[in-house]
Amino acid sequence: MNFVRSRLSIANFIGQRCRPVTETWSHRGMCNKPQEVKAEPPAEPPAVPAQAPRAAFRLPGYKPSNMDKRFLIWTGRFKTADQIPEIVSFEMLDAARNKMRVKVCYMMMVATVMGCLVMVFLGKRAVGRHESLTSQNLEKKAKWKEELRKEKEAALALSEKAQ
Repeated sequence: MNFVRSRLSIANFIGQRCRPVTETWSHRGMCNKPQEVKAEPPAEPPAVPAQAPRAAFRLPGYKPSNMDKRFLIWTGRFKTADQIPEIVSFEMLDAARNKMRVKVCYMMMVATVMGCLVMVFLGKRAVGRHESLTSQNLEKKAKWKEELRKEKEAALALSEKAQ
């Protein structure tokens, strides 16, 4: 009985309508879509011959762009651009793009590590010269205070001349 109560409370929580227990057990919460009855095919064959069925899992070919051709060559699928056919399967292009995406990610990782190493090297050189952001900020603020003091003195001297 607890099982039925929990099923009903969960259904009410989600917003489904409460069904009788027997109906809940018979369908087990699955979709109760009515079954469609198939009509019987006509006895006589169609007058127009049907086209050969195409496999549903096979996608049609794709004409590669210049960038796609470069990807196919860079990933090692083909040696030269002349060897690339006019129409290439989408799966082949997708695989080439994925390989290029991975190669670019590896290059970006290497560039990031190299950049970090360069910043560490430059930071150590700056420490050797006794440079730091704190000292640079203090120098900049001292410079601003000096400029402000000079402007105030100039304004005071100008106001004294005017009187």
